[in-house]
Amino acid sequence: MDSKKELLLALLQQDPFIGQQALAERLGLSRSAVAGHIAALTREGRILGRAYVLPQQAPVLCIGGANIDRKLRTLGALQMGSSNPAVMSESLGGVARNVAENLARLGLPTQLITAVGEDAAGQALLAQAAAVGLSTQGTLRAADAPTGSYTAVLDASGEMQLALAAMPLAERLDPEFLRRSCAQRQQARMIVLDLNLPAESIALLLREAQENPGRRLLAVAVSEAKMRHLPAQLQGLTTLLLNRGELAALLGHALPAHDPQQPLPALAPALAELHARGLPQLVLSLGEAGLICSEAGQAPQHLRAPAVPVCDVTGAGDALAAGVCAGLLQAEASLASACRLGLRLAALTVQSPHTVHPELSPALLQEQEDFTKPHA
Repeated sequence: MDSKKELLLALLQQDPFIGQQALAERLGLSRSAVAGHIAALTREGRILGRAYVLPQQAPVLCIGGANIDRKLRTLGALQMGSSNPAVMSESLGGVARNVAENLARLGLPTQLITAVGEDAAGQALLAQAAAVGLSTQGTLRAADAPTGSYTAVLDASGEMQLALAAMPLAERLDPEFLRRSCAQRQQARMIVLDLNLPAESIALLLREAQENPGRRLLAVAVSEAKMRHLPAQLQGLTTLLLNRGELAALLGHALPAHDPQQPLPALAPALAELHARGLPQLVLSLGEAGLICSEAGQAPQHLRAPAVPVCDVTGAGDALAAGVCAGLLQAEASLASACRLGLRLAALTVQSPHTVHPELSPALLQEQEDFTKPHA
């Protein structure tokens, strides 16, 4: 065994962005010798190129927003246009970041590409990611702008009434930046994007997905305002996760009145319209009424949510998305079975004051209760 080559590989695992000169100094080799070892490791398939991406490192790559979440919960009935007594909490958030943390806590190797400032909030986001085993290789770190923030106003029951997002750094995740992480995307089994990404970046990822049909590409909506980031034609996208308001914004017209007991008949035309635009799979969240999962050419299904006490709904949609992703990674899992796992994760999350439930673990994917089977 070539010990220097193995030591070099270990150094790359610790720091994929380390330069060849630094490697040479650490190993006591010439730079040309380091280049020779890197070329050999690349030929052997043990690294995939700059930034020295390692095979099987990340079956899931999440791309999108990371920010500080601030939640203000009123102590009584919310009165608009007036001051309301409230309690405040602060946590780490962002749709792509939340999905990635859920997946990492479930034990799935996961990478996150996002944008943070070189401030205390950005340092906290990166440190917490490392603590839960979430890789942030390739993340943009900006010295001239603050880390994004999301402020949610909740009523006394924990339901969100208003949210404000200040995330200008997400606009820097443009196609030119994303091209630097091409090697990471090539070795991912699944790519999850949130709609904080600029429209041009989403178009790039859709084109790549059409050229690599064996890789799943999932999109998670973040707000009605950002549905415009999706193109009219959705070829390349495998699965889209969104709620009723975001569906209406994407279609450009109002939806029929919501019937929580029988939601399918009224929504079937809207689902068919998105499938006609090239979307194979759709997951439509209905909040406490559960969700609708729909696949092109098949009858959609309405899955009910578990009845649980609600502490805070923040992060429930991201937990649902993570559960769907984790489920779809299981061998021979159907969209419906993946959605059942998503509903279980969302139910756990709404019972917790945390945006990501801190007690998620790989055991959830290994419990005797089989999430692939319908609940009685």
